[in-house]
Amino acid sequence: MRVIRYDKLVRDRIPEIIRASGKSCATEVLSDEAYLKMIDAKLDEELAEYHQEQNLEELADLLEVLRAAVIARGFTLDELESVRAQKAAKRGGFAQKILLKEVIESE
Repeated sequence: MRVIRYDKLVRDRIPEIIRASGKSCATEVLSDEAYLKMIDAKLDEELAEYHQEQNLEELADLLEVLRAAVIARGFTLDELESVRAQKAAKRGGFAQKILLKEVIESE
């Protein structure tokens, strides 16, 4: 018998998928505090995967974890979109591809 240890947050249906493949797995339901730590770690993991692969699937994974983080932190997706829109209205988005190279201050 071979046991592979993961200790990472997975999507809700992963244990079901593992069992359907004829394997078994051990899981636990996290406390809210532990979940927040794991969702933050999952954001880092998914961002690293996006940096490596740079494809739409990894962006979708990142968005799914981001949505979970918003809800876990007690916000709504509508609140997130509202803050995003307010910041975009005030400071703009990234469509113009502007690279700030330097700021010169007069003395």
